Amino acid sequence: MNPYRRRVWSMFQPLLDRIGQVDRTLDYGSGDGWFAHQVQSSGRVKELVPVEVLKRDQVLVEPVLFDGVRLPFPDRAFDLAYAVDVIHHCPDPTASLRDLLRVTGTYFLLKDHTWNTTAGKCLLAVLDELGNRRFGVPCAYKHQRGWEWDATFKAEGFERVELIHPARCHVGGMWWVNRFEFIALWRRAG
Repeated sequence: MNPYRRRVWSMFQPLLDRIGQVDRTLDYGSGDGWFAHQVQSSGRVKELVPVEVLKRDQVLVEPVLFDGVRLPFPDRAFDLAYAVDVIHHCPDPTASLRDLLRVTGTYFLLKDHTWNTTAGKCLLAVLDELGNRRFGVPCAYKHQRGWEWDATFKAEGFERVELIHPARCHVGGMWWVNRFEFIALWRRAG
């Protein structure tokens, strides 16, 4: 399987260990279901619900399709929710995060990208196109600048408990891209 995914998964595992076993987990933007399959196989969750806006022909775990605007679940329905390289594809990342946090009871785990310069923003756009075009995934180029999404987490009552940045997702000739990669774990405060 894809070495990038394996490296992301290797950074997720200690964070999932920190959380411990949970009853319900949401995989937001599950794609082909690879991460959902890993999480299910790990024995850390009793029930995992993958959601997606696009149906793919071949998936490891069949997702629940939704409109990409409002998740079809009640408030705090999941002990843990996570998203891997998805939020920046949303037309309105802030609105998508708010809705995701609405259905999250305790923990939210996020793997995505960040930039601080115009050159970094442009580079992420090019890399996003190269990585997603073959799957038919539209690129909205909505990567967060700095840590601007943190304000949404705080407003929704979450505190960041772990940040891996730069996240070592790439090796070899692509090692320099790691400065744009991060993984973070948030917990609902109180």
